[in-house]
Amino acid sequence: MLRRAKVAVLVSGGGTNLQALIDAEREGIIKSGSISLVVSNKPGVFALERAECAGIPAKVINKKECQSSLEFEAKLIELLDSEGIELIVLAGFMCILSESFTTHYKDRIINVHPSLIPSFCGEGFYGLRVHEAALSYGVKVSGATVHFVNEIPDGGRIIMQKAVEVKEGDTPELLQRRIMEEAEWKILPMSCELVCSEIVKNA
Repeated sequence: MLRRAKVAVLVSGGGTNLQALIDAEREGIIKSGSISLVVSNKPGVFALERAECAGIPAKVINKKECQSSLEFEAKLIELLDSEGIELIVLAGFMCILSESFTTHYKDRIINVHPSLIPSFCGEGFYGLRVHEAALSYGVKVSGATVHFVNEIPDGGRIIMQKAVEVKEGDTPELLQRRIMEEAEWKILPMSCELVCSEIVKNA
């Protein structure tokens, strides 16, 4: 049996990118990694139901119940390390992680961002805000980027990008959906496999 890297997916909401990863593992697109844990920073989100349906252990570390970001991250590190997690995938995870956290997992955290970095990224650019900015600027092409996570929001080394056409009459919601379907749900699993294969090879 080939060794597979243990992957944790961090979520905050509906978990559409988590579902793309679950489906990709099932279809054999992700074969060097295994989604071993799903962690949410708040209870009651649909992503937790997706994990349950897929038979993946899911935990909640409620950030609102923590005294500080430091306490939240300490609990997160304790959980991830106790589970032997080798790669962390941020899938709509709405928390900025500190330098001490990202350094602890250097080159072991990846994120998908719904634009072609370095456009429409960094602090304050998340969710529909990204697509609103792209449309108001009048870009003809947008897309998604998967990158390593460091202490700078959306500032880590790029792993993969995919361009998506901006169409006449696009609303932020329409563009968001197209970028998810044509880019995010494709390059996030592919990037996950790429990084996992490197982890396994170098173990």
